Amino acid sequence: MAYSEEIRRRRTFAIVSHPDAGKTTLTEKLLLFGGAIHLAGAVKSNKIRKTATSDWMDIEKQRGISVATSVMAFDYAGHKINILDTPGHQDFAEDTFRTLTAVDSVIIVIDIAKGVEAQTRKLMEVCRMRKTPVIVFVNKLDREGKDPFDLLDEIEEELSIKVRPLSWPIDMGRRFRGVYNIYEEKLDLYTPSKQYVTESIEIKDISSPELEEHIDARLAGRLRADLELIEGVYPRLDAGTYLRGDVAPVFFGSALNNFGVRELLDCFLSIAPPPRPVVAVERTVDPEEESFSGFVFKIHANMDPNHRSCIAFVKVCSGRFERNAAYRHVRLDRLMRFSSPTAFMAQKKETLDEAFAGDIVGLPDTGNFKIGDTLTSGEELHFQGLPSFSPEMFKYIENADPMKAKQLAKGIEQLMDEGVAQLFTNRFNGRKIIGTVGQLQFEVIQYRLLHEYGARCKWEPLSLYKACWIESDNAAALDNFMKRKTQYMALDREGRDVYLADSAYVLTMAQQDFPGIRFHFSSEF
Repeated sequence: MAYSEEIRRRRTFAIVSHPDAGKTTLTEKLLLFGGAIHLAGAVKSNKIRKTATSDWMDIEKQRGISVATSVMAFDYAGHKINILDTPGHQDFAEDTFRTLTAVDSVIIVIDIAKGVEAQTRKLMEVCRMRKTPVIVFVNKLDREGKDPFDLLDEIEEELSIKVRPLSWPIDMGRRFRGVYNIYEEKLDLYTPSKQYVTESIEIKDISSPELEEHIDARLAGRLRADLELIEGVYPRLDAGTYLRGDVAPVFFGSALNNFGVRELLDCFLSIAPPPRPVVAVERTVDPEEESFSGFVFKIHANMDPNHRSCIAFVKVCSGRFERNAAYRHVRLDRLMRFSSPTAFMAQKKETLDEAFAGDIVGLPDTGNFKIGDTLTSGEELHFQGLPSFSPEMFKYIENADPMKAKQLAKGIEQLMDEGVAQLFTNRFNGRKIIGTVGQLQFEVIQYRLLHEYGARCKWEPLSLYKACWIESDNAAALDNFMKRKTQYMALDREGRDVYLADSAYVLTMAQQDFPGIRFHFSSEF
């Protein structure tokens, strides 16, 4: 297959949503259609011992939530598909934001009963900022929920994007009879089955009296009226407006019951973009360039606890990545070879010999990589847009077992490399401070330190408002500020100065009293 054809057959996308909208379940069913797995795991079922493929960490299995982005690749209908299943919980939003820099399109999952929720709005902001094309999947049609037309209005208003339904439900809850696939002009009737792919019955012509053989006349009449209204109200799907991120196609279904998922996948493959150009500081990089380039968007510690291995996830932006070839690590300015790059199916990984633009490659990391690092065939390139945001919750971390000091230090170092939390060292007393955007992260860190590194930690409360990175062109002004704020100064892992403000008022006053100091609320400046 020609080089450019390999690139054009790739589809790299993220599945995002508010917690519990069914994102991980949808991922499972997409894998099922791709033949990547043969039995889907119910994410929260006690009766089914198999857990979701993408939720492979112990803590994810226990809680039934995703706490880390999973990468899964498979082939389907002549396409190479790379799915990134992201955490929905807002405490892990930073991981999701960074993942969105590595994808070419996004599927947003919305619960028919709950509608658009807070986290969905935030994620849509990131998509809009990056002009990422979005498809909406309205999930849980097998439960009672909002009127579909009301929900479409809510999506348009809350997410500030025009919508175009490409499938339409026939009732919902216990009365749910199926969906009409507007995109393919056929009817799919609902056959609930949670564990195996089931065939659906097709009826090509919606005006055919055959429709009444499968659903009663009342539902058939209502469906025809709804479709007529859709054609009159919503603009026909135009590929250009979708690719620019102006219009979101909408599908309805039930991921748990494996319904409406294949229609979503087939349409997605035909309209979603192949790898797109990526903007670097120096220039725009085209995916079909021959020279290789890629960036690290995520680091995962302990994917194999037996070997304490870290994996750096690299999004290939251009060219072809080859095993054992020498590539330049731009930040370290040195050549590196990788003898065992991997392709992923969540935790399972296999060695790959080559990868093309759009693919996600896992590289073994012994401390050489940081989030945002660039690898190239030799060119000086820097891909931006992967900042660490200012944490909003802080705690001192202390060793609860003096015999395991080394394990604790190693665990903290590797978990901080993942970028889900940040480590600061207080300049005044030398104590270690962990900063996060949510309480749940502290629990995950404590759990993983104990179960993956055998190290016990304890937390001590610390009342702070925000951490901000500071800099100044005036060395005397910076020195004066640091002397005045000695107790509230810290260093991050890069050795940069960080001011730990204990209240919004104090931070505002500091900004007014020290006009020569620049305060940054993300690490990318």
